[in-house]
Amino acid sequence: MSDADLLFKALADAGRRKLLDRLHAHDGQTLTQLCQHLDMTRQGVTQHLAVLEAANLVAVQRRGREKLHFLNPVPLQEIYDRWIRKFERPRLKALRALKHRLEEDDGGSDR
Repeated sequence: MSDADLLFKALADAGRRKLLDRLHAHDGQTLTQLCQHLDMTRQGVTQHLAVLEAANLVAVQRRGREKLHFLNPVPLQEIYDRWIRKFERPRLKALRALKHRLEEDDGGSDR
């Protein structure tokens, strides 16, 4: 499976997206800390974290006996750069043109 396939598979699950949200809110959490805020079993969280690690969305650092989980935003930025950014440009140009037209129309009605 390609890196992109692993990434989209990881993002396809709502539970995994919740885990990413938790790590975004507070990075460097243990499995126990992550389980406290999710309606999942410990085993379920562990399985989801394994998928997120395989997709390179979560990095793990050992601190003694604990494993700390950190969000890795790089793959998300790569998705943005490859697929999302190019669709923003035309939309932003259209909004800017609309803004200028509306300002011109508004300026003419005051006279």
